[in-house]
Amino acid sequence: MNQAWTVLWAQWRTYRNYSPAGRAVIATILMLLWYCAWAGAAIVAGILAAERDTTTFFEILPTALLIMFLYWQVIPLMMAATGAALDLRKLKIYPIPARDLFFIEVLLRATASLEMLIILTGTSVGMLFNPSLRIWAALACVPFAIFNLLLSLGVRDVVVRLLSRRRLREISAIIFVLFAAVPQFLFRGRDHPFMRWYQRFAPALSFPDLPTLSPWTATGNLIRSEGAAFSVVILAAWCLAAGAFAFWQFHRTLAFDAESAAAAGTPGSARTSLLDRIYSLPSTLLRDPLGAMVEKEVRYLARSPRFRMQFLMAGTFGLIIARTLIRSGSGDDLYWGPDYLTGVSVYSLLLLGEVCFWNSFGFDRAAAQIYFLAPVPFTRALIAKNITAAVFLSLEIVLATTVCLVLQIPIGPQSLLEAFSVAGIAGAVLLTVGNFLSVRNARGVNSQASLRTTSSGRTQGLLLLVYPAAFLPAAIAYIARWLTHSNVVFYAVLAVIAAMAGTAYKIGLDSAAGDAEKRREEMIASLSQGQGPVAT
Repeated sequence: MNQAWTVLWAQWRTYRNYSPAGRAVIATILMLLWYCAWAGAAIVAGILAAERDTTTFFEILPTALLIMFLYWQVIPLMMAATGAALDLRKLKIYPIPARDLFFIEVLLRATASLEMLIILTGTSVGMLFNPSLRIWAALACVPFAIFNLLLSLGVRDVVVRLLSRRRLREISAIIFVLFAAVPQFLFRGRDHPFMRWYQRFAPALSFPDLPTLSPWTATGNLIRSEGAAFSVVILAAWCLAAGAFAFWQFHRTLAFDAESAAAAGTPGSARTSLLDRIYSLPSTLLRDPLGAMVEKEVRYLARSPRFRMQFLMAGTFGLIIARTLIRSGSGDDLYWGPDYLTGVSVYSLLLLGEVCFWNSFGFDRAAAQIYFLAPVPFTRALIAKNITAAVFLSLEIVLATTVCLVLQIPIGPQSLLEAFSVAGIAGAVLLTVGNFLSVRNARGVNSQASLRTTSSGRTQGLLLLVYPAAFLPAAIAYIARWLTHSNVVFYAVLAVIAAMAGTAYKIGLDSAAGDAEKRREEMIASLSQGQGPVAT
């Protein structure tokens, strides 16, 4: 543990030396709010596990453990985040054994899905107070957590290496999305041909005579004391397999040269005239210097691996999220719901927030000082970044609409108008708040890293406050339509809210620009700060 404490001490000193006190306090408060909400859910889970009548608890236990497994492995990737991780480039030069670095990395994986550890802890404590369960039933959650930590580390290393290769970033993301999305789109109705095929051949493929070998079922059986010895063997086998996989992938990542992989296959300096014409559209449509600033933003973001990855995942995973949450009926014609495209647009706002809204100067890093040195008002810089965010949000909606038409998902002009209206108002509110956050909470972002390494608690804590406020105005319009059953009232309320949002944006823009002039040195220092041995 000496090396672990040394790494943590270096990270703490780096954070203390470079982070403003105010930002640290705000981040801590937001993180506490987020995890307090999950602590409340853990208390509910503990109360359910402590009930003497375990019928309900045993019924939902396998499904709950499966959901935890999916959250642990999939949700960080869907949010394009990996949690805290060692910056191996800064640690390779030190004589630290690989096994010690691997141990530290496993501990840091808890930051990617700390919420699930909180839920498991609450459940285990509840089982300790349940007289109907064996005293060692609570310990069944320990191997399940170890398995998920090890597996998530191996999956993360594989994904990071794939996304470090220039030619494989977008291809890997598309394959992952198709793997998750195709079953949901194919089996969307009982009368669908794929569903009839599945119902015909599923019994032959289920192997009913064999015991279930999944880790979540083995954990549930161990808690119920059903086949305890066999469940222990299954969980031990899963943990050993996940540990071997994680250690193998960690060694490959340790010897991996990300810069060489990113440079491999880099195209030459020649650019097609078509792309040049597309990139130069802002300068053609807008007067300089605003047009030139918007063109610079569009060019840079389009070439940034981090932005391209989040843009792609916002347009693809949004289709899955909206399909899962928005349904208007059980029939095949009504399955997708009238607000499906709006749901996709809302998810795009959620995922593009970090790169376009509430840390818009992150990619500029120390180069942001040009905005204070050039003879151009700082307001123009904010407007240029806001216009760029609106352009890419519009492209997301157009992309989602095109995919819906290709997949024959029933959408019409009204769905498109509603998506642009709701996303536009929510985006205006996000830009108003985001301009303040971009100035007061500025921090440098590595544009070459395809996935975020921001701690999930801090990020989700910020979203917990900002995004509900951003979507509240549009929610008022939906309530008005629900009460009056009239689309005319819906769009009339949206028009009034849009005027109010525009006024608030104008006032907030001038205020944020004035705040930036007062805090220019602190802002540049925050954007220029280096990272410690742990990438957070």
